[in-house]
Amino acid sequence: MTTNLVWFELPGASTDKARAFYSGLFGWTFSNFGGQGYHMVDGANPGGAITSGDGSHPVAYFSTEDINASVAKVKELGGTAPDPMEIPGVGRMALCQDDQGTTFGLYEPGA
Repeated sequence: MTTNLVWFELPGASTDKARAFYSGLFGWTFSNFGGQGYHMVDGANPGGAITSGDGSHPVAYFSTEDINASVAKVKELGGTAPDPMEIPGVGRMALCQDDQGTTFGLYEPGA
């Protein structure tokens, strides 16, 4: 699965659960940075981190080559996702939530 974004920090009430969710969804691995509660995504370009927090902000949009498969995987991992929405002339998107309620978006470019 391909992901593209500028930079992100995704907060979670449990960084262990957040790392397990995104590892399962995107295949990410993590390195602890600066002590507990801040975990850098290994090898991401551009990169980001999982942080301890309330799980409500920010929202980052991730690109995907198959939004239907990605939405299904979100649900399989305990998250929530609506059916993808068509953005005329641009592509499709779905505003999802992981298994802790953190909002993120999936985006599939149009053909």
